Amino acid sequence: MDHLLILLLIGFGVGTLGTLIGAGGGFIVVPILIITHPELSPDIITAISMAIVAANAISGSFAYARSGRIDFKAGIIFALFTIPGSVLGVYTTAYIPKLAFHIVFGILLIVLAIFLFVSKRRIVVAGHKMPEVKNRIRRHVLTDKGGTTYTYTYNQYYGIMISILVGYLSPLLGIGGGIIHVPALVNWLNFPVYVATATSHFILAVMATVSVITHIIEGNYKDPYVLRMVLGIGAGAVAGAQLGAYLSHKIKGNIIIRALALCLALVGVRILFGDLL
Repeated sequence: MDHLLILLLIGFGVGTLGTLIGAGGGFIVVPILIITHPELSPDIITAISMAIVAANAISGSFAYARSGRIDFKAGIIFALFTIPGSVLGVYTTAYIPKLAFHIVFGILLIVLAIFLFVSKRRIVVAGHKMPEVKNRIRRHVLTDKGGTTYTYTYNQYYGIMISILVGYLSPLLGIGGGIIHVPALVNWLNFPVYVATATSHFILAVMATVSVITHIIEGNYKDPYVLRMVLGIGAGAVAGAQLGAYLSHKIKGNIIIRALALCLALVGVRILFGDLL
């Protein structure tokens, strides 16, 4: 895996899929590192993953901004509330036993996959009336560059609470948070899938950058071997993110969510049972 071409190809795949589903790609990088580099400690694995997530999310956010699908008003607020947890999560990784890290990560992926398969998903666009629901604080209308209008209503306070939790769990597990944020935005806050993936990517760009700065302060990128992996996979992820953003509006929202669920389930089973057997 350590050949530069292989690192670039892995990064390109991570960037494409991670941006397509708004998950940042950390849920792909972490299991790859767990399986191919079992000698790495959880804090180094999450440091590498968060650097890739940051590169992917920043690149993808520029592409999504050009498409006009990022809800910046919600995204900025939610991103700010991920920052305290993202710093705390980085410091916590140094105290997690490796086996416990693998087991928790595997269970989390499987639970999320099941949730995505059984939950109801809605894509709200122009012409679709939304039911009146109590305690929904914000109503937003967004028209993308393609002329599609999305109308949705969400509870800002629920979004803030979710963001605080995501901010802590993301650097703790190195997953970037999109695999939690996208389902939450779609199923709990009623964001349209396409807006959720784009907005989640913007939130990830902010949160992951803060996590990377914290990892730098902690010295987790000093090893040349680790830095080479970050640069190789990161360069591929930047290019792949552009393709993922381009493909996102060409694939149905439900297909994106189901693809995410399938990936989570397969990787979760592999990690969980690979450590328990």
